[in-house]
Amino acid sequence: MAGRMINGAAALAELVRAAGETETSGVQRMLPVAPELSTLLPGRGLRRGSTVAVTPGGRETVASGGTSLLLALLAEASRAGSWCAVVGVPSLGAIAAAESGVALDRLALVPDPGPEWPTVVAALIDGVDVVVTSVPGGVSGSIASRLVARARQRGSVLVPFGDWSGADVTLRVVAARWEGLGAGHGRLRRRELTVLARGRGAAARPKEATMWMPGVTIRPITLPPAPSATDPRPARRSASAGDASSGGAAAPASAGGAVVRLPAAVG
Repeated sequence: MAGRMINGAAALAELVRAAGETETSGVQRMLPVAPELSTLLPGRGLRRGSTVAVTPGGRETVASGGTSLLLALLAEASRAGSWCAVVGVPSLGAIAAAESGVALDRLALVPDPGPEWPTVVAALIDGVDVVVTSVPGGVSGSIASRLVARARQRGSVLVPFGDWSGADVTLRVVAARWEGLGAGHGRLRRRELTVLARGRGAAARPKEATMWMPGVTIRPITLPPAPSATDPRPARRSASAGDASSGGAAAPASAGGAVVRLPAAVG
């Protein structure tokens, strides 16, 4: 899988500049999400300038479902041409992103932003459409308020990954289960998540939805009917979609991407 490794603050500035150059004059105020997620969000999408927090949940199986939810949230926007950046989530990799439908040529990963992570996030907000950031313990209210205000001013969508007070919408995974394992055998094929949405304003009324991951972004293929006995042509599978029966996933349109490695202090 091709990619590029860039280092330091200069690389960060390059990424922001490149993202800004791809913007068009007709910027949409609402970024698309999968239909299953749209029912949980005001306006049925990611509104520019808003803050949408993703909270994994408490139990281990539920907590791991938070990453699946996070990737599903990015998939449609990236495939529609929006740049996305993920800061401080080293466990999130390009393969998992591609399997969830994220366009890798529109994704930047900053696995270790260092102690100056608010500076990194603020710089990305200036030029990237959707900025995901992990939430270190003890984030001060002043830092949170500054980043929320910056996202609102710049028209970026800020997606804190963890507990974050004051978000416009908070998506929390409340239940998760795997499908595919039998009595001691089988293969994990997909995961069912139940997601609870709470927020303020138009999102004040709680909403809950149950969905399959990664099925919200990569649908199982529909095989053509078997040929009749008089039809000499063999049955063919689609070459552009994953084989749901084997747990495969659609190949990404592009295998490009950016991984940004930053020193402890950005500057």
